[in-house]
Parts: sequence; C-alpha cells; structure tokens
Amino acid sequence: MPTIGGWGEIPVATEQTATVLEWTRLRDEVCEQLRDRIIAGQFEPGHRLVERDLAEQFGVSRIPVREAIQTLITEGFVEVLSPRKIVVKRVSRRDVEELFGVREALETYAAREATLRADAAELRTLERLVEKARRATLSGHPDRISRANSEFHRHIIEMAGNQLLADLLRPLEGRLRWLFQQIDNPGHLWCEHRALYEAIAAGDADVAADHALRHVRENRGVALKILFGEDQIL
Repeated sequence: MPTIGGWGEIPVATEQTATVLEWTRLRDEVCEQLRDRIIAGQFEPGHRLVERDLAEQFGVSRIPVREAIQTLITEGFVEVLSPRKIVVKRVSRRDVEELFGVREALETYAAREATLRADAAELRTLERLVEKARRATLSGHPDRISRANSEFHRHIIEMAGNQLLADLLRPLEGRLRWLFQQIDNPGHLWCEHRALYEAIAAGDADVAADHALRHVRENRGVALKILFGEDQIL
C-alpha cells in the first residue's frame, strides 16, 4: 500500500478514490452542459428531462446525469412534478422577487466593499470586462452578452474580498445569466455597468452602492415585465 512520509498505513490514493473523482468530474460536466442548455433556451421551461435520453446524449451512465439533475433542482433550474416527470422549471413571480431581493442586499454591499478595497490591477481588469461586455452587446449574441455581464458582476464580488459573500452569490450566478438573456435592452444594461465601474474607479463607495442598488431594481422591473407582461413599481 502506498504511504505518506513514514506514516505507514495511510493510503495516498486508491482505485476507489479515483473512481469517485471520475464520477464527480462527469457529474460536474453534465451539470454544466445541462445548465448551459437551459440558460441558452435550448431546453425551455416545461421541457422534460429523461435520464436515459440524457445519458445517451452525453455518452455517460445514468448516475452522473441523476446527480446533475439533483444539483439543478437545488439551484432552481429544474423541478420534480412527479416521480417520473422532471422538467425545466417555469420561473414564477416569487422566484424573480426573491432572487432580486437577495441581489439587492448583497450586490449593494459588494459594490461598496469593492470600491473601498480596489487596487489598480483590479480596476484595470474591471475596465477590461466592461469593454468585453460592450463588444458582446454590439454582437447581439444573447449568450455572449449574459456571460460577459456575469463576469463583470463576478469580478466585483472578488474585489469585495469577502469569501462568505462569494459563497452566497455563487449559486445565483446561473439563474442571473438565465434572466440576463431575457432582458430586451442589453445596451442599457451595459450603460449601467459602465456607470458602476466609473463610480468604483472614482473611489466613491456611496455612489457605487447607489448605482448597484438602482441597477438591481431596474433589472428586476425589466425581468418582471418581460416574464409576466406588467409594468412593475420599483
């Protein structure tokens, strides 16, 4: 049996460990592909997810598919209608309200902290991401736009330097990309990001927090209007 140092019976790695790592890798890959297809609209709300069919598509067994589906249920992309029927979830008004309520609290805090902690290298990266989002917006490609905007927000979270904050927001990222793809005015979205960047770069934490708050609230209104067809009071 392989050992570490002089500790004798402590195994370095086993065949079982390698198998577990491989299953984990497969599960994560399947989960990412399923999530991306849902976000891109390839699997629309109500689309039924059948383990057997997905396993054949991805060239894997049903186990990583089943585990990936469980992860997506937790993330809010998928729901179980019956033991034999699992579908892509239809986003409810409550889902949107809750998501943006959490964003309003956490991203306002993140913008303030990022402004207070930002260094020159981080600001250059944030400016580059704003430019990347501008190019994506001009391309008109929804997936490129949502990914670029998500990168921008993710970097602000990193700049805030709060691991708990990052852990809280990470599970929301996919759902935010899902909603970003449904916003019909990406040019306005980019302008809001540019204004937020400028406030952070200027070192004005109060203005940055205010921009972040208004940005979340405006996006909430747009999402509710697009998804449910009614103007919302922000």
